[in-house]
Amino acid sequence: MQQQQNFQAQSQQGMMPQPPGVISTKDSLYLTDMMSWNLLAAKKAHFYASQCQDQQLKAEAEKCGQMHQRHYEKLLGHLNEHLNQQQPLNNMQ
Repeated sequence: MQQQQNFQAQSQQGMMPQPPGVISTKDSLYLTDMMSWNLLAAKKAHFYASQCQDQQLKAEAEKCGQMHQRHYEKLLGHLNEHLNQQQPLNNMQ
């Protein structure tokens, strides 16, 4: 009962105020998968757009590809930011 209440309290809080300082192996694997999925989806959407005859479908496929590309770039940016924050610590050792 207590665990259920704790879970409900955590899920009601929404997002963490700050991301953790360390990326776990599980998180790293998940981020790698997410980036791969977004990159593949962007490539497929751009390919399908290039094959479309209907201009409306072509425009929608391009929008879809751009969305996945933005998601990929956003994840990459977060990872680069995390790496840049970690470098000063590594240089001090």
